[in-house]
Amino acid sequence: MKLSEHKDLKQEILALPPKEKDKLLLRLIAKDKILTEHLHFTLLEDESHLRDRVEEIKALIVSTMERLKSERKENPKDILINLRKLAKAVNHNLKVTKANFEDVELRIFLFNQTTTTFKSGLFSSYKNYEHLFWTYFIKSTLVTLRKFYKLHEDLQFDLRAGMNKLLLKIEQGDKMGMAREMGLPQEII
Repeated sequence: MKLSEHKDLKQEILALPPKEKDKLLLRLIAKDKILTEHLHFTLLEDESHLRDRVEEIKALIVSTMERLKSERKENPKDILINLRKLAKAVNHNLKVTKANFEDVELRIFLFNQTTTTFKSGLFSSYKNYEHLFWTYFIKSTLVTLRKFYKLHEDLQFDLRAGMNKLLLKIEQGDKMGMAREMGLPQEII
C-alpha cells in the first residue's frame, strides 16, 4: 500500500499530534536497518566520517585479497565468492551514505585490487568458475563505468586513471573479446 494512493490517510497522519507522530516515526525507523544507518549518517556524521567509512572498506578489500593470496586460494571460485561479499559491502555503503563519487571510487578500487590470474590444473573444475568470474567481473565493471559517466566531468577526471587501469586489467586478462561483446570500451579518453 502506497501512501500516495491514500490521500485521506496522509491527511490524518499530518493531523496527528507531534508526540504521536514522533512515536510512529521512531517505530518505523527501527524496522529498517538501512534507514536507521542512513539517518545516523545524515544527522550525526560529517564529511570526515564518510572518508573514514571509505578507508575502512578499502582496508577490508586489501586484507581480503591479501588473505586469499596467503592462503593460496587464488582460484576463480574463492575469488568470486569474496568479490561478491566485498561488492555487497560497497553497495551497503552507497545505500547508507548516498555518496555516488565514493561508490564509484570504491568499485574501481575493489576491481583493481582483485586478482585475475588463477591457478588451475589441466582438467580443473574451476573452468566454469573462471567463466563465471569473468562474466561477473566484466558486467560489474560495465555497471561501474555507467556510474562513472553519470558523475560530473571534474569528478570523472579524478577517477579516470583508475578506470583506465581497470580496463587495461581486463585487456591483459585476455578477455577483451568478452568485454567488447558486453560493450566495454578499451580505454576512457
